[in-house]
Amino acid sequence: MLIGNYQHNIDPKGRVIMPAKFREELGDIFYATKGKDNTITVLSKASWDELGQKIAAMPSAKTVQITRFLFSSAAELVPDKQGRVLIPQPLREYAGLDKDVVINGTGSKVEIWDKASWDRYNELLSGDDVYDLMNELEL
Repeated sequence: MLIGNYQHNIDPKGRVIMPAKFREELGDIFYATKGKDNTITVLSKASWDELGQKIAAMPSAKTVQITRFLFSSAAELVPDKQGRVLIPQPLREYAGLDKDVVINGTGSKVEIWDKASWDRYNELLSGDDVYDLMNELEL
């Protein structure tokens, strides 16, 4: 399970260190695409393939927009020996990534956030909404 929160910097070439714990779970090759809240979503090859199958099983009239949104911006990521991955410029622009980033494990996927956006998101997060769901999940 992909869990935890890590802060890193993007270097001038657009590379960021993917935490070792995440690389272990994601594998040698993984995939990045546009995510919710102007983040980058990172999936393992198995999860990426599963997503593609789910979309392919739906009527194309229903999936045209999501297909364009996800696949046109997607990139295959292969970590170098230092664990860095190159985030393509279009994805960096979409997520507003400049220097400081937060890399979050969210169970089955990883999210890469601009640190300022992550901080704003947490400031706006309603504790009541979270607590209601925690109660429903009996946590």
